[in-house]
Amino acid sequence: MSGSAPSLPSDYAAWLTSVKQRIAGARQRALLSANEEQIRLYHDLGRDILERQGREGWGAKVIHHLSADLRAAFPSMKGLSVRNLLYMRLFAEQCPVRQFVQQTAAQSALLGVQQSGAQLSQPIADQLPWFHIVTLLTKLKSPDLREWYAREAISASWPRDTLAIQIKNQLHLRQGAAVSNFDQRLPIPQAGLAAQILKDPYHFDFLGLGDDAHERDIENALVRHITRFLLELGAGFAFLGKQFRLEVAGDEFFMDLLFYHTRLKCYVVVELKAQPFKPEHAGQLNFYLSAVDAQIKAPDDKPTIGLLLCKTKNRLVAEYALSGIDKPIGVADYQLVRALPEPLDTCLPSIEELEFELSRELDNEEQP
Repeated sequence: MSGSAPSLPSDYAAWLTSVKQRIAGARQRALLSANEEQIRLYHDLGRDILERQGREGWGAKVIHHLSADLRAAFPSMKGLSVRNLLYMRLFAEQCPVRQFVQQTAAQSALLGVQQSGAQLSQPIADQLPWFHIVTLLTKLKSPDLREWYAREAISASWPRDTLAIQIKNQLHLRQGAAVSNFDQRLPIPQAGLAAQILKDPYHFDFLGLGDDAHERDIENALVRHITRFLLELGAGFAFLGKQFRLEVAGDEFFMDLLFYHTRLKCYVVVELKAQPFKPEHAGQLNFYLSAVDAQIKAPDDKPTIGLLLCKTKNRLVAEYALSGIDKPIGVADYQLVRALPEPLDTCLPSIEELEFELSRELDNEEQP
């Protein structure tokens, strides 16, 4: 009897790859299904607490007993603390059907939801981890803003900390706000997609630099803090290098920062200017884009786009300057030091305020 390994069918490797993919897909679907069941359970518990408090006058003592009884019955299960039960109640109160806003099919289509019945009927909250939902409920008061950030979080696969940072930095006011000529220089729908990847202003306060910092200092600091920089740029940016060298007819030129955008399938050249925008800045960047398209861009890449980051800009001057530029360019401000954003505190009580009120109720109940 030979000890050699048995010969395998010629298509075994391809079949094994297929099996692995199916198993990975099934595990991912199981995780998503488990998350959806958890969200449904938490919503149901929150609704029961809300209804019984309203109907039967449940006080704080009942909530504390409920938490203790549930944790005794399910000692290995997390999420049954008094604090989390209060989050569940807030969830049920603010999102009666696990949607942040009630939408018609037409509104959902505008937001990019697939039009199959299953996708349209699935509450968006079921697609988010629990503490993403808690963040949305406690940081934002507007149902429309909750819905907007929920969709962005799902689309970009944000962790909870990233979601909290984007809310704090008021991404909804900045995204797509840069001056650009994309609608004249890019085909539809790439023009709209490209416009949405730009912000105005960009927040670079994580660099620890003052407003008088020089361009090279800012550039070096951005590279040192590349993770935070990529987070501020947004999903899809892959960093390729700083002071990226171009040679044109024997002359050397150096672009500040070069990226590739994986969703737009194009190169992105970023130029930093530690001064207000001037029309000649657009001309310089236009030259870089032409060189990248001629020397670096592959035949199947989309046209290279440029982003000018300036200390300040006059929007009308920027619009005039870009109208005469051949290549797609966006212009935005950056802020090295900025005031704290306007508070996004809601008219809703915070979870700490809810706990304080429950503690007061508990004290009153225990008095003779």
